[in-house]
Amino acid sequence: MVHNWLNIIQDYLLPPTCLLCGNKGFKSHDLCDCCYQRLIRNKRCCYRCAEIFESHITTPSLCGHCISTPPAFDETYAPFVYQDEMRHLITQLKFGGHTKNARLLGLLLANYLKQTAQLPDLIIPVPLHKVRYRERGFNQALEIAKTVGKTLNIPLDITSCHRTFDTPHQIGLTALQRRKNMEKAFSLIKPINAQHVAIVDDVMTTGSTVHELANLLKKSGVDRVDIWVCARA
Repeated sequence: MVHNWLNIIQDYLLPPTCLLCGNKGFKSHDLCDCCYQRLIRNKRCCYRCAEIFESHITTPSLCGHCISTPPAFDETYAPFVYQDEMRHLITQLKFGGHTKNARLLGLLLANYLKQTAQLPDLIIPVPLHKVRYRERGFNQALEIAKTVGKTLNIPLDITSCHRTFDTPHQIGLTALQRRKNMEKAFSLIKPINAQHVAIVDDVMTTGSTVHELANLLKKSGVDRVDIWVCARA
């Protein structure tokens, strides 16, 4: 009840405004209903890596890559396709410093997860190397995860996993190059006291980053690792 009153007061003092078009937002989101409807949903995809299928599917299915070379993670939740408005929101956050986009992206992701996901014991945002953090000034995965964790009442762990070295940008690399680029990119500082963990990131392209982190968590004793991302490329 207190939380609802706080939302009402906040909406009155700072009414939500669409980050895409400037019109009035809805449901305490900085997004109008029209722009929300234009976001492309990732409705037909591999349940393990969220790769987008070209044809319609009626039952949970695996893509060829997940059948031949299963990733270390168990399931991926990616509600949107990384195109148009969603690409704009993520790009502005990641490379433009528009950190206010993180709250909107976190709310959109959390709303989807409420309806679809088995909630984990712990959330781990993909760590950012200190060099990249100094350049950017923030970790976009962490900013998104803060809203997701608060909305779903799940604790965040931002101290157990460490980015070992500053990997080159993945843009333009093939899937194999991305996988090799991420080898041993993470290390575990202390044990994870959870059996079910969700890794949070902004966008997933080939899954090489989250595969490497999930592999580390599985080796440390975590039983199930899910991937939560705002969009799938």
